Amino acid sequence: MNRIAFFARLPGSSTAPRRRPRRRLPAVLAALCLPLAGLTGLAGPDWLSGTASADEPAAGTRAAADWTTMFRDDFDGAGGTGLDTADWLYDTGTSYPGGAANWGTGEIETSTDSTENVYQDGSGHLVIKPVRDASGHWTSGRVETRRTDFAAPAGGQMQLSASLKQPDPANGLGYWPAFWAMGADARPAGATNWPSIGELDIMEDVNALSQHSTTFHCGQWAGECHDPDGISSGLQACDGCQTGYHTYSVIVDRRDTAAEHLRFYLDGVQTFAVNQNEVSDATWKAAVDHGYFAIFDVAIGGSYPDKVCGCTSPGADITSGAGMSVDWFSAEVSQS
Repeated sequence: MNRIAFFARLPGSSTAPRRRPRRRLPAVLAALCLPLAGLTGLAGPDWLSGTASADEPAAGTRAAADWTTMFRDDFDGAGGTGLDTADWLYDTGTSYPGGAANWGTGEIETSTDSTENVYQDGSGHLVIKPVRDASGHWTSGRVETRRTDFAAPAGGQMQLSASLKQPDPANGLGYWPAFWAMGADARPAGATNWPSIGELDIMEDVNALSQHSTTFHCGQWAGECHDPDGISSGLQACDGCQTGYHTYSVIVDRRDTAAEHLRFYLDGVQTFAVNQNEVSDATWKAAVDHGYFAIFDVAIGGSYPDKVCGCTSPGADITSGAGMSVDWFSAEVSQS
């Protein structure tokens, strides 16, 4: 499942998404740590279809010199302040201009740029907090990187990573936190060209299950990428992900341009992969071989929570005010 899964096409509308180390170590310390890093997280379980071989280094274990940071935010602003709008865009309301209602997913919150919903906590974290008012109306936050050029070069790789703590509500039926990315061409079109422009769901959980799923969306509705569901890992165990910070990553690997692939990681251990040969060459290139922008949001209700619970969310006793906390976000590129 994903942020775009189950887009309900409206009469006369276009297919669109229904949605959807804190500091670097000093060089000397980093050098000392590299031999140890190389001993862990070398590859995911070899039973996963399309996983890398055992000598493929996991996210976060490569030598620093191999990768160049394109963008990084450690969210070090003063407590109670919003994001730097030179780097981030706030999505507001319930849809992109001209896009599907309720972000295309049936979620019920209204996204705002209020510091009640989106703020830096003064301790190096971005918090996105859904809040229900006295009338029962929900507000929350959805933010995107202003940059849309996070792309793997031909013959190289690109990695998007974030360290975050999932919301931990007492009653979480209907919570839908996500860290994901969409192809650059979604922005000028209000995402009405989804899923052909590509989507990478790096972390999604629903209903406060302390799980996570990763998904690739591409091609056409009900086409070879199985959208609106996409090519997905399904929900996987994520122990401690609601009580501590964990690192979620995707690597777009184009080192062999005839056999490109995506690799998804949790804390440096590969959990899922998608290979170019799982879809047609034209579909893959349209979805992968270009820039992306990253998105963080916490939705309330919608298709994914509903499908997992077999009910209509949110629940009547859902807890208000449980935020997703993001410690850092980075986009890196490697030429090899």
